This record gives sequence, C-alpha cells and structure tokens, in this order.
Amino acid sequence: MKLLPLALTAALALPAASALAQQAQVPAIEAGHTLLTLTADGKSVRTPDLAVFSAGVTNEGETASAALAANSRDMNAVVASLKKAGIAARDIQTSNLSLNPVYAQPKRLPDGSYEQVPQKIVGYQVSNTVTVRQRKLGEYGKVLDTLVASGANQISGPNFQIDSPDEAVDQARAEAMAKARKRAELYAKAAGLRVARIVSISEGGGYSPPQPVMYRMAMKADAAPAPPPVEAGELELGASVTVLFELAP
Repeated sequence: MKLLPLALTAALALPAASALAQQAQVPAIEAGHTLLTLTADGKSVRTPDLAVFSAGVTNEGETASAALAANSRDMNAVVASLKKAGIAARDIQTSNLSLNPVYAQPKRLPDGSYEQVPQKIVGYQVSNTVTVRQRKLGEYGKVLDTLVASGANQISGPNFQIDSPDEAVDQARAEAMAKARKRAELYAKAAGLRVARIVSISEGGGYSPPQPVMYRMAMKADAAPAPPPVEAGELELGASVTVLFELAP
C-alpha cells in the first residue's frame, strides 16, 4: 500500500517527460515565424545493365558421398561453362550448398490410410547453387543454353539491376528536393508568407527500385529447349526527402 502513491506519481510523470522530449526535438525558429514540414519524392528511370540470376544442380544418390560426388562433378562443369561463356570469376558466387536425406514413402493401405512404419532413409539429395551477375545482357540467352548443355537443372531469375546506381539516385534526390522547395513556396504564398530558410533536410529510407517478377525453370540436362524471351525494360529508382522550412511574414 505504501508503494502505490510512488507508482502513481511515476506514471503521471511519464506523459510530462514525453511531452518535454518532443518539445526538445522541435527546431528553434524566430518568434512569429511558422515551421513547415514537407516530404517529397523524386525518381529517375534507367535501362538495366546487369542481370542477376541463380543456377545450380541437384543430384541424388544411395549414399551421401555418392550424391556429393555426382553433384561436385556436375557443378564443376556448370561453373566451367559459365566462365567459358564469358562470365568473370568475380561474378560467380556460391549461394547455397545443401545435403538432405531422402526418406522412403509410406505405403497406402486399402482403406486409404498409410502404414505406420519408422522413417527410413533410402538415399541423399545434394543441391549446389551459384549466383551469377550477367553484365552483357545481349548474351543472356546464350548463357542459358550453355548452362543447360553443361548439366544445370535449376535456373531462376533474372533480377535486373543498375550496376552503378549513384548517378541515377542523385538525380532522384535532386528532383525530390526541387519538389519540396516548390511546394514550400506554394504553401507560403497561399498563407501570405515567404520561405525564410531551410531548417533541416533528412532522407527517408534510401531508394528501392522495383524488382521484376522472378521465374523458375526446371530442366533436364539432356534437353535444351529454346530459352524464354527476356526483356530488360526499364527500372525506376526513387528517393524521398523530408524538409523543414521556416516561413516568415
């Protein structure tokens, strides 16, 4: 009972402390002036110059060592074919290597149920995948053909990107800032005020270019169908800024 007044006092003090903290974060402006906060977005459009995709091989064997040996043989052939097709070693990176047991499937009984037996390992499955950066987009189809011919049975992608996006993002930032300034002038004029100065500028969240839809192909090593048509299109890169303006009479 003696602790109740202290707890109640502390609880009542929290909103006051929070309010003081919020007041401390408000930038100082001259008396009689108005603080205007605006958020604006900018964008720039570029043609992709980089396609990122993954390629790999999945093998099965009666033993873990047999599955791994087969996978290593086939994956070495895949990596060699990528390099022969003109992909630099720095643009090939292992992204997944897994070894998993394969269990026997339970038999279905006449009544529709399945027999209850302990799980039994009947083999092993090994998957190895590399992430590839294709810099010559015009040769993407050629690389796919080479991969299939070399034994790759798992390919996914592409994810189109800009190799050096800084210039494009800077253009988006400049556009966002120009929009914020123009909007501030509009508000100031409508309110019978003028823009005195910029109090602060902050960039929100960086940029996030839209990602193309991914597709997956599962192919047999002995069958090499014509690669699907792939169009790079365009990428839209964006930037967002929040600007605090001080408006004066």
